[in-house]
Amino acid sequence: MDWKTLADQLFPGGYEISEQDLFLSGTAQAAGETVAVVGTTGHAPIGVEIALAQARFILQTVREHPGRAIMLLVDTVGQRLRHRDEMLGINSYMAHLGKCVDFARRRGHRVIGLVYDQALSGGFITSGLMADACYALPESTIRVMALPAMARITKVPEERLVELAGSNPVFAPGAENYLRMGGVQEIWSGDLAEQLETAMAAEHRSDERAALGLWRGGRKLAKPVADAIVSGSDVLAS
Repeated sequence: MDWKTLADQLFPGGYEISEQDLFLSGTAQAAGETVAVVGTTGHAPIGVEIALAQARFILQTVREHPGRAIMLLVDTVGQRLRHRDEMLGINSYMAHLGKCVDFARRRGHRVIGLVYDQALSGGFITSGLMADACYALPESTIRVMALPAMARITKVPEERLVELAGSNPVFAPGAENYLRMGGVQEIWSGDLAEQLETAMAAEHRSDERAALGLWRGGRKLAKPVADAIVSGSDVLAS
């Protein structure tokens, strides 16, 4: 979905969002308040420039508008695969972005993520998955890695990965599979402005993704293993 079409539906009360080199930033009116909006468009590959631009916008919001809700609009094919970015340490830039999102949340900012087109690998991990809750549109594409690329890296035949994807959401792309795993809180359809207002009113006191994944049947061991680590028990013995 084009980001302007999305913004029209999300923010009928008005918005001032600009696009520059696939980077989105600005403000919007939602649920009777001003919301900081930051994200990407055009299936943006996240290079050092966009990572820094997003981090800078988030820190500026924390500094100048304490407590203002932040909405992350996600459309990315992941980190930019260029020699220059690798040599500059793109992993550190993306880690910095993730830390800035977490810092904003710890300073009392509600952070809501919305995947409206594509969300792949590190570009998703350091944005939507760092939010208090991440939502997605039904037609969005979410995946860790394309199955052909996964086959080349893991040396597992692509046919086997396709077979696994049929029953295991960890291997399968799509918003529905990430909903099952708990990575996506809900899939939005219909009145997007109303669903955003509901999301902004919800309290997100802790990370519920592992519990959601267990309850929805998409990640059956994440929560038991985490609980065992916290309690010091042996999850394998049980």
